[in-house]
Amino acid sequence: MEYTIEGLEKRVVYNLLIGLVAPRPIALVTSLNEDGGVNAAPYSAYNYLCIEPPIVGLGVAEKPGSVKDTARNIRRMGEFVVNVVTEDIMEGMNVCAVDFPAGVSEVEKAGFETVASTLVKTPRIAQASAALECVEYQTIEVGESRILLGRVVAMYVRDGFVDLKGPYIKAEEMHAVGRMNGQGAYVKTRGAFLNLPRKTFKEWEG
Repeated sequence: MEYTIEGLEKRVVYNLLIGLVAPRPIALVTSLNEDGGVNAAPYSAYNYLCIEPPIVGLGVAEKPGSVKDTARNIRRMGEFVVNVVTEDIMEGMNVCAVDFPAGVSEVEKAGFETVASTLVKTPRIAQASAALECVEYQTIEVGESRILLGRVVAMYVRDGFVDLKGPYIKAEEMHAVGRMNGQGAYVKTRGAFLNLPRKTFKEWEG
């Protein structure tokens, strides 16, 4: 099958893209609302983009005429926290995706607790094995979406998941999960690691 994007329904483009750009890491984003309450929402249009400065990107799709709480909170506060989604908090992450009425705390309904971050006012989720503290670097409005660029200013990683020789993250032990195509489709990394070393030009020639 070949698809030309112009003229396709948005739903069709979405279905194709999320099936092809996969697996995707999941950012369980915490942000502070106007009353100081903690909002938590998962996003899989997410990745790191560069190192100097360290930037992560977050795509937030909007409905016409409305702005999602996460985007609104980030624009107002200028900061957010990305909590890494692993198997042990996957169910809670899914609860945070529920479209609760205004005033209902996703954090509370998911059974999560929060703890203070190192540099930003927004707390991280206590149960998360790792978190990235971010300040807003730039927000780009594209069509009905916002691309939020966050500069990472601090990181938290549970001690058992850091190899101090690098330091390296023991990703094969952290068991992050990824998003696949469609609602409810995920992939686990437990037992799925493989090693394919990058070759030098001389090694390739040989």
